[in-house]
Amino acid sequence: MKKLPTRDKVKVADTWNLDSLFATDAAWEKAFVVWEKQISKYAAFKGKLAEPAELAKCFKFDGKFDRDGERLGYYAMLKTTEDQANSDYQAMVGRLQNAASRAAQAASYIRPEILSLSDAKLKKLMAAKELAPYKLKLERMARYKPHTLSDGEERLLAMQTEMAGSPGQIFRQLTDADLKFGEVEDEQGKKAELNQSSFSVFLHSPSRKVRKAAFHQFYEEFADHENALAASLKGSILTDVYYAQARNYPSAREASLFSDNVPVSVYDNLVSAVRSKLPAVHKYFELRRRKMKLKDLHHYDTYVPILSELDKRHTWDQAVKAVIASLEPLGKEYGDVLKKGLTTARWCDRYPNKGKNSGAFSAGSYDGLPYILMNYQPDVLDHVFTLTHEAGHSMHSWYSSKSQPFEYYSYTIFVAEVASTFNEQLLSRYLMENAKSDEERAYLINRDIDAIRGTIIRQTMFAEFEHRTHAMAEAGEPLTLESFRKVYRELLDAYFGEQFVVDDCLELECLRIPHFYNAFYVYKYATGLSAAIALSQRVLTGGDPALDAYLGFLKGGCSKHPLDLLRDAGVDMESPEPVQTALDHFENLVDQLDGLL
Repeated sequence: MKKLPTRDKVKVADTWNLDSLFATDAAWEKAFVVWEKQISKYAAFKGKLAEPAELAKCFKFDGKFDRDGERLGYYAMLKTTEDQANSDYQAMVGRLQNAASRAAQAASYIRPEILSLSDAKLKKLMAAKELAPYKLKLERMARYKPHTLSDGEERLLAMQTEMAGSPGQIFRQLTDADLKFGEVEDEQGKKAELNQSSFSVFLHSPSRKVRKAAFHQFYEEFADHENALAASLKGSILTDVYYAQARNYPSAREASLFSDNVPVSVYDNLVSAVRSKLPAVHKYFELRRRKMKLKDLHHYDTYVPILSELDKRHTWDQAVKAVIASLEPLGKEYGDVLKKGLTTARWCDRYPNKGKNSGAFSAGSYDGLPYILMNYQPDVLDHVFTLTHEAGHSMHSWYSSKSQPFEYYSYTIFVAEVASTFNEQLLSRYLMENAKSDEERAYLINRDIDAIRGTIIRQTMFAEFEHRTHAMAEAGEPLTLESFRKVYRELLDAYFGEQFVVDDCLELECLRIPHFYNAFYVYKYATGLSAAIALSQRVLTGGDPALDAYLGFLKGGCSKHPLDLLRDAGVDMESPEPVQTALDHFENLVDQLDGLL
C-alpha cells in the first residue's frame, strides 16, 4: 500500500504559496497582535451613530477591522488544512476565533442602534454625502428593521443560539458517531467497513449483490434509531418556525429567502418546472434499467455508472491544459490568469499528504490569492471536473475582489455555484468534442445526466420536502416519524416513477440528509446549475455581448442582489425559462445516450 508523504516531504511546486496573505507565521503573529488591540476601539462609536460623520467613521473602522481579520483568518485556516494534526495551527485558529467572538460582542450594538432610528432619520443618513460609499450597506440593513426586535428581545434570542443548535448536534452525534453499520463483503469477497463515507463507494460497486446488501444494511441501522432521528428533525423544523415567527416573517421559508431578496415564486417555479419534466427522468431510469440488463430498478442501482469508468489518465499538467482549453470561450484574460494561477503562481495545493484536509475547496479573499485545495488523483476523471469547478469559484473571487470595494466583493451562496458549474459545462463540452469513441462520449453524457439528476432534480425533491414539513408545523400539524415517512414516500413515488421499485426503507432517507438542518438551502444548488447551463449556452452562442455580460456577473460580487446580478448576466431566475432550458438539455442528453448505447 502506497503511503502518503508527510507535509514536509511534499514538493514546494505542488503546494500553494500563501505569501499573498503572510510570508511567515511570525508575520501573521505580528499582524494578529495589532488587530486584536483594535477591538476596544468599537466602544468609541456607541451612542453616536445617528450622526452621519460618526457613522461613516464607524463603518470605515469596521470594514478595515473585518478586512484585516479576513486576511488573518484565511492564513490560519489554510495552514490548518495542510496538516490537521499540527497543533500550532489549531492553536492559531483557536486564538483567532476567540478574538473574533470578542469583536462580535464589542460591535453588537451597531445594527440595533442604527435600526432603532426613525424611518425619516434612516432616510436622511442614506442621503448623507459622508455615507455615500455605504448607502447600499444601509439600505440592506434597513430591510431588516421590521424583523429586528427590542434590545431585550434580541438578547433573549441571542441567548438561545446554542440551545437552538441542539437538534443538529444530536443528528451529527447520532449519524457520525453512534450509528454502527457493520461490515459488507465487497465484490472481491473481502470484508470492508460500512459507514457514511463508504456507503457511496458500495453503491458504485459493479456487483448488484454488494450494492443491495450495503443499501439494506445501511438503512437497517437508521431504522433502529428512526424515532430519535425523527425527533431531532422535528426539533430543527420547529426551531426554524419559532425564529421566523419571533421575527415577524410570514413563514420559515420566507425568512430564509429574505437575505437574498428572493421571492417564493423562484422556489415554486423551480418545483413546477422539475415536476413538468419528471417523465424525462422516468425515461432515463427505464433506459438505465434496460442498458444494465436488470429486471427491475432500485435506488441502489442508480449510482453505479452504466459504463465502467474510462481509463482516462490526466496528469496535473494535462488536467490544467484541458481545463484552460475548455475555458477558451471566456476570453484571453480569464485563461491567462487562471493558467498562471494553476502553474507558476501556485494558487493550488495539489496532492494528498498525511493529515491533509480531504476533498476540495476554493478559498478566495480580498487581499489574498484565490487559493484552491485539491487532493488530485491522475486516474480519476472526476478530479479534472473538480479542478475546473473550484477554479470557477476562484476566478469569481479574483474578478469580484478586483472590481468591488471590500464591503461588496463577497458573493452569496445563491450565485456561487453558477460560476463553478458553468466551468463544468464547458469542460464537458470540450471533452465530448474531443472524445475518441462513442463509448467515451456515452460515458461523458451519462456523467452529465447524473450530475443534473443529482443537482437539479434530487435537490428539488429535497426542497419540496422542506417546504411541506415546515408548512405542516406552521399549520399545527404533528411532525412524527410516520408523517415524515408519508410525505417523503409521496415524493419518492412522484420523482422516481411507477416503473421504479421504491424499497420501503428508502422512506428513511429523509432522516439522514444533513442539509435538512440548514433548511431552504438545497434549492440553491438546483437554481445555480440551471443558471449555469443557460448562461453557458448563451456565452457559446451569443458572441462578445454575452461574454461581457457574464464577466460582468463575475465582477459583481454582492454589489446587487443575486437575482439582479444574474438578470444582468442574461438569465432571469424569476421566470421558469432557465430551469426549463436546463431540463430540456437533460432530456436531450437522455436521447443522445439512448442512441449511443
